[in-house]
Amino acid sequence: MGIVLITGGSRGLGKNMAQHLAQKGHDVIITYHSKKDEAEKVVAEIAAAGRKGASLQLDVSDSKSFAGFAAAVAKTLQDTFGRKDFDALVNNAGTGIHAGFMETTEEQFDQMVNIHFKSTFFLSQKLLPLIKDGGKILNVSSGLARFSMPGYAAYGSMKGGIETLTRYMAKELGPRKISVNVLAPGAIETDFGGGTVRDNKAVNDMIASSTALGRVGLPDDIGALVSALLSDDCRWVNGQRIEAAGGIFL
Repeated sequence: MGIVLITGGSRGLGKNMAQHLAQKGHDVIITYHSKKDEAEKVVAEIAAAGRKGASLQLDVSDSKSFAGFAAAVAKTLQDTFGRKDFDALVNNAGTGIHAGFMETTEEQFDQMVNIHFKSTFFLSQKLLPLIKDGGKILNVSSGLARFSMPGYAAYGSMKGGIETLTRYMAKELGPRKISVNVLAPGAIETDFGGGTVRDNKAVNDMIASSTALGRVGLPDDIGALVSALLSDDCRWVNGQRIEAAGGIFL
């Protein structure tokens, strides 16, 4: 068991990942954007599971802050966990926009680049000196990188970039025995995107009817898979895209 750092771990899928990882015996560091109280509640849940937890503020859209964040991680590792490195990084933090191709503004596009693609690239780069040899990196993509739905051209394109980046990372970090994979969740019932999948029955029903297993995904479907992918049982999985979507649009 080891220490896992999850970006965007105070809510949604990141929170569920942290809960499952703690239950499986991992210590967890989570980041939050602005809601410190929510992050502290997750840290308390980690402690209730008998593990150590910590939270750090991070704006993944601001790449200039990454060096300072890495220094804060190093201090937290030493002060809270008595270590100089950690075992796994989950690049999970992100937001979505819903805008048609012709309506997407350059500002929205740049926002998606910074939050999703640029952050995965440069945050991983800055944290690599703190990831132990033989560790793991898991990047989070989306089913929308495989199938296309109107309104997600910018978001889906960034996730497609992350999937290509994952293979390059796996290749270049091989000498350090660090495995890098990408997880592509399908539509999940969370507050993401305003909670549309969770709260809009018509959308929920449409997704369920397009999915082989006949329902929309739940946070536990993803959190449980993340804890499995970061376990030693998956040590030989590297450079792979794993879609967790119940068989949507097969």
